[in-house]
Amino acid sequence: MLSEAVLRNQVIQKAWEDPSFKQRLLADPKAALQEALGVIIPDSVTLKAVEEGSNEFYLVIPPSPSSDVLKATAAPRGSW
Repeated sequence: MLSEAVLRNQVIQKAWEDPSFKQRLLADPKAALQEALGVIIPDSVTLKAVEEGSNEFYLVIPPSPSSDVLKATAAPRGSW
């Protein structure tokens, strides 16, 4: 099983090299990952792919450690 960081790097590299994959990834990320890399994302997980511009930066804020969401899903997992 690939680590999340390795998988992320593979997806980014493929998106840079393959414009059709990049467009599919932006339009339907779950289908793009499954078709290109065989990675299946569960229906219970929402996956969004966005493209940063040269003057943009996206900061993702995870759930608070005190939130019920994190407590309910804190079981260790592999990748996504």
